[in-house]
Amino acid sequence: MNVLGPDLFLVIAAAVLIAGGIYLVLERSLTRIAVGLVLVGNGVNILFLITGGPRGGAPIVDLTPEEAMSDPLPQAMMLTAIVITLALTAFLVAMAHRSWQLHRHDEVQDDLEDRRIARIAALQSAQERGDSVRVTLDEEAAEVRDETADITEEHWLAEEDVR
Repeated sequence: MNVLGPDLFLVIAAAVLIAGGIYLVLERSLTRIAVGLVLVGNGVNILFLITGGPRGGAPIVDLTPEEAMSDPLPQAMMLTAIVITLALTAFLVAMAHRSWQLHRHDEVQDDLEDRRIARIAALQSAQERGDSVRVTLDEEAAEVRDETADITEEHWLAEEDVR
């Protein structure tokens, strides 16, 4: 093993974890996003481990000579990254659980305003090309799905009966 450079296995493991995590974060399911963030967090922790340099003694002044001490900064950053990843994962799992309770799925829905802006941009580009497109507000509203429309008063009464 090369004492001066990082272990190739650690570099590959960090790259695979971060790449897999980013792939999962781009999904629409909150559960997959949470798992992806855990993978990215672990990959970043391995990167902190790599940047810590070669092993050294404990960074205690009277116990270890200064030239043999390991750098404590990557260790502190790694501990901070673990705490942040844990908190973010707990938050996302709580959001996924609440989404499952309300809608029976944990997928992130499109924002209504984003859909309207995309529709306006598509209409403007069609008008610039000279296409004749006429969409009324009623047709636009019919195409936009509002998640709150799925929840009816009967649904809430049934939920209260279960509790």
